[in-house]
Amino acid sequence: MSAETILETRGLTKEFKGFVAVNNVDLKVRRGDIHALIGPNGAGKTTFFNLLTKFLPPTRGTITYLGTDITHEKPAQTARRGIVRSFQISAVFPHLTALENVRAALQRNLGTSFHFWKPESSLHHLHERAEQLLAAVDLQDFGKELTVNLPYGRKRALELATTMALEPDLMLLDEPTQGMGHEDVHRVTELIKKVSVGRTILMVEHNMGVVSSIADRITVLQRGAIIADGPYAEVSANPQVIEAYMGSADVALQGAH
Repeated sequence: MSAETILETRGLTKEFKGFVAVNNVDLKVRRGDIHALIGPNGAGKTTFFNLLTKFLPPTRGTITYLGTDITHEKPAQTARRGIVRSFQISAVFPHLTALENVRAALQRNLGTSFHFWKPESSLHHLHERAEQLLAAVDLQDFGKELTVNLPYGRKRALELATTMALEPDLMLLDEPTQGMGHEDVHRVTELIKKVSVGRTILMVEHNMGVVSSIADRITVLQRGAIIADGPYAEVSANPQVIEAYMGSADVALQGAH
């Protein structure tokens, strides 16, 4: 029996004045998978994410979530369904502590974000959940630290915690390890694996080592179209994929673990 499809696109296409950025993409994301979307620079990955989260309207095609057509919904409607995107920009307040950032995200999820004028004591019920979320991303010792002072990799971990505070059903991670050193890449990769339990993740990622170690399924885009889709072993051996990545300095398909 096949796993449930949580998100599906059919014929999804985006054209900009004659340039086809996303070309007739049929994609299925199964519940519980870590699904990676990869491809050379300019392959259409970010545009595809922008279509999913409604920052852009498609030229043609449909987006279905849990069997409901959400193609023409507004971004807020889609977010309320539990599709939450993280990492495309730093989504945290630099001059709040790590704990305050997670608590602010919890308030947003409860619809109490306009209660900032309430006394601090009234927020204590969110305190415990915020601490649990910090612990989930190994930031339990950084709760009182101002976010601006956190190292880069820890900031990304905090963004993961604030995303989880919104209780997403489907997490869209936009290049979660971009700009990180080796140690941070490893840590954030392990965190993604950890927080994926009981969730579905669709991620755009350049680092093939990350993709090969955690992705259940990989879709490869080139010039806006899918050229391969399947598990890593199958995709990495695909001649079209190897050719697409030849000469790309930031990706080594061979020997990535």
